[in-house]
Parts: sequence; structure tokens; C-alpha cells
Amino acid sequence: MGNILPVTLLSCVLLCVSETVKEARQSERKFPDGFQFGTATASYQVEGAWDADGKTPNIWNHLTHTDPCSTDDCKNGDIANDSYNLYKRDVEMMRELGLDFYRFSLSWTRILPTSFPDKINEAGVQYYNNLIDEMLKYNIQPMVTLFHWDLPQKLQEMGGWTNPHIVDWFSDYARVAFELFGDRVKNWITINEPSAVCYHGYGAVTLAPKLNIQGVAEYLCAKNLLVAHAKAYHIYDKEFRPTHGGTIGLTHSALWYEPETEKDVELAEVVRQFEWGQYAHPIFSKTGDFPPVMKEKIAAKSAAQGFKRSRLPEFTSEEVEMVRGSSDFFGLNHYSTYLVYKNESLEGYYDVPSFYDDLEALTYQPTHWSGGASYWLKDVPQGFYNLLTKIREDYDNPPVFILENGYSTRGGLDDDDRITYIRGHLNALLDAIEEGSDIPVYTVWSLMDNFEWLRGYTERFGLYEVDYESPQRTRTPRKSAFVYKEIVRSRALDPHYEPDTTVMTIDEGH
Repeated sequence: MGNILPVTLLSCVLLCVSETVKEARQSERKFPDGFQFGTATASYQVEGAWDADGKTPNIWNHLTHTDPCSTDDCKNGDIANDSYNLYKRDVEMMRELGLDFYRFSLSWTRILPTSFPDKINEAGVQYYNNLIDEMLKYNIQPMVTLFHWDLPQKLQEMGGWTNPHIVDWFSDYARVAFELFGDRVKNWITINEPSAVCYHGYGAVTLAPKLNIQGVAEYLCAKNLLVAHAKAYHIYDKEFRPTHGGTIGLTHSALWYEPETEKDVELAEVVRQFEWGQYAHPIFSKTGDFPPVMKEKIAAKSAAQGFKRSRLPEFTSEEVEMVRGSSDFFGLNHYSTYLVYKNESLEGYYDVPSFYDDLEALTYQPTHWSGGASYWLKDVPQGFYNLLTKIREDYDNPPVFILENGYSTRGGLDDDDRITYIRGHLNALLDAIEEGSDIPVYTVWSLMDNFEWLRGYTERFGLYEVDYESPQRTRTPRKSAFVYKEIVRSRALDPHYEPDTTVMTIDEGH
């Protein structure tokens, strides 16, 4: 992994804070007027009721039922947090925290059991109406994600995101959602983390549907997903925004990639373009299309490997224009940072063809970096600041909605590491705002513990702990819930605040 000395020096660059900054952070820091605080969940991770009231299977139902121990604990989301039945308790927790908004996702097959708009499931629609109306009763704004990884199984059997017809399938579903809920929902997210959908689901085995068709399927997925997103965006923009108002965009998952040494600076930029520029560049750059470095490298690799054309499909000129500018904000999910390097050990390291063979880089996190229960999650606020700075500089300072940021533990109510993580990342966010970044929204992942995909229930991200042994799925606030509540209440970051109670209440006005 390179020489020890450069790693140590770079770790200091990332982790060491100047005495001046440390001094400044010992005092309270205020958030700008109008700044919005929220939390997030996703349908399959919390709803349960997997086949209730006409809902049909999605790819996670299929995976966890056909291969029960595909998850670390051999458990699934059939019941999860039972939010389908306990949504009023969920809203009560939002009120306890004093949230401005709550981000949740719709289950495609709960609304459209055939996957298509020929049949609308009224019971599923009523669930979301109940949730939205309960939130609005207490002035909590719904922020709705159309697709958070739970594709209808029927559509997957027809190729899922590698089938170009999904552009129409998704836009038809989006139009139904806009028609049903758009009068009350003013903030929409089309798709959550396209890089996870395409790479981990189609190019690897780390998310459903676990296709592992490397170097081909993830790129087909990427093009179709971006065009589907853009079509849904334009449907909203033309048909619904004039009467409903509101915003719509896509949520990018972006780790920060830092060069291990000076010789890796250019390589780190290549990694950023492959990992999240693949989806951000087509929307936010002035030229649109996939990043040039991706197009060049994959075309050259494909030719050398005997392919008759690049494995990265081309956008038509009409598609480039359709996708470019198709987001009202830069939706950002950020958790951690990696170091980037390249040496002789790369030779033969990756399968051919594959995304990472195309990329030609190695990444890692030093073992001495502090981190959470997730192996990939290290606490590096400076990386968050670097990422926010790059978005501002590369994409002409778009509004950045932080739509996921959080920390995993193994459970328990005393979660000081999570508090340290949240405070550190909010400090980095405030630093970026002071430098000119437009960041009006921050979202903690997650409101409560939930089904964490292939990790099952072994990693806990919640401000509230969920007792999965209890039929009532009892939710109990962690220490971090009290700290976040105070941040939301005061609109300030106080490094000295310590909760003086373990009893959560709802403040007046919430």
C-alpha cells in the first residue's frame, strides 16, 4: 500500500486540525437562516408488511426468500421496523427531534403491484397518504424518494435497469406518484445512489440482484438509469411544477478519494470521475455526457480486450441534452474517505473486464483511522469538506442537499462516537458554507435502526434504537438523538452540550 511515511503525512493532512480551528470550534457555531434539518429511512429497510394489502415482491424480497443467509444474520425485511403499522410512532419521533423534514421512499410494488400503472393499489396509496398527512399535521415536510433499491421483481426478470424499456417503466411510475402525492410533497428524489444500484447490484454481488456481470451490466444500468431519471425530471418540470411547485433531483453517493502521495494526485481525480462523476458529470457539467476520462479509458480497454465497441454505451446527442441540467440540487450521501494509490501490485489484481480494471487504481483506509461498525466507514470530516469544495468548484456551486450522513455502531444507547462523527461533519459543512458553498439541507441517516441490506440488523445507524425482539419494535432514543434534537432546536452546534435527561419529550410547537 505504498510507503509508510507518505501515508502518515497524508493522514495528518486529513485528520489534524490547526490550533486556530480547534479554538474556533470550542465555541458555538450558528447555522444560516433557513437551514433545514431532517432524518431519513427507506421503504424496504423499515416498512415491513412485505406482502400486505396487495403488495407484490421486489428484488429484496426475492433475494432474502430464495437465499435466506445472503445477509450476515440470515434475516430479512419482511417485518423490519413495522413502520407500515407503526407510522404514527415514527412521526412522534420526528416531533420529538423537532425535524423540519423527513426523507422516506415509496415502495414501487406497494403502489403498482403489477409494476405498471394499469393497477393502482389503493391500500398502498392510503398508507403513504396517512404518513404524509400525519407529518404535515405537525409541520414536518415530506421528502420523497421514488426509488431506493427495491425494484419490482417482475421488472428484474425482464432485465431491470439493463433493459432500455425501464426508462418508460420508471417514468410511468413517477408520474403516478406525482399525481397521487404531488399536491403535498414539494421535494422529490428520483433515484437513490445510482452508483450503488448499478455497480453493487449489476457489476458485483454486494446488493440485490447480485448479477456480477462485470464491466458490462453496470454501464448499461448507468446509462438507462440516468435517462430514466431525466425523463422523470422533465415530466415533473413540465406537468407538475407549474401547479405544485417544488424541487426534484437525484441523490449521489460520494466518498472522498484523497491521493496517498503527490504522484497519485491525477489518479485520485480519475477515481472520483469513475466513482461519482459518472453520474454527476452528465447532469451538472457544462458539456454533459459521461466524464471524458471514463469514455477514453473504457473505449481503449474494450478495444484491447477484443470488444467490437466500447462497453460504456453512448448517449445520443438528444439524451445528453435531456440529462444535462436535470436536477434542481446536488443530492449528496456522504459517509467516509479513502486513500488512492497505484503500484505493481495492481497487475492482475482485478477481474477482466471489470469496473475496477477499467479504473486502474487501488483504494484503502489506514487502520489507525477511527471508524464505526461498518468496515468501510471511517470518521474523516476533512474529506467531507474537500468533497463539498470540489462540488462547488467543479459544478458552479449548485445547491447541495446533504441527504444521508451517519455512523454505524453495534447497538446500545450511549453512542458518543456517533455524536463525535455528526458534530465533526457538521463543522466541516459549516466550514464549506463559510467558503461559499450553497448547502441548505442536512439529513442524518438514520431516524432509527433498520435493515442494512446484506448486513441485516448487525449494523445500527439509528438515532433511535429499535428492539427487534419486541413485537412492538420498541424505539428508544440514543444519546445522539438528544444531541441532534438540541442542534435542531438551537440552530447551532455547541461542542459542550451534554444531555441532562434520558426522557424524550415533544417540545411546544411540534
